[in-house]
Amino acid sequence: QAQLVESGGGLVQAGGSLRLSCAASEVTFRSFFMGWFRQAPGKEREFVAASMWTGGSTYYGDSVKGRFTISRDNYKNTVHLQMNRLEPEDTAVYYCAACLTPGDFREHRNYDYWGQGTQVTVSS
Repeated sequence: QAQLVESGGGLVQAGGSLRLSCAASEVTFRSFFMGWFRQAPGKEREFVAASMWTGGSTYYGDSVKGRFTISRDNYKNTVHLQMNRLEPEDTAVYYCAACLTPGDFREHRNYDYWGQGTQVTVSS
């Protein structure tokens, strides 16, 4: 059964760092894309970052480019999101997701499996 489990969220001061992890079952880890999204209260789900299984290309949302890094640990079937220079605007629930087929990786509706989410709160 496909499963994604996020961890690593918490409370951090502005300018600090957090590292999120997503443990994926075998079938989801070998999906076409593994992505991170976030959703703040009253806002739509926002694309944060994605990693292609083939070739390892990575992509980032404009608001996190240069501050966040997505990476994969192929031996542990885990995807990480390293978040540096965090800002209060980064406060949201962060979700890991797997997309099984090619498509627009920035569109959350294209993803097939989702984790339960982990809260990230950045204080000013």
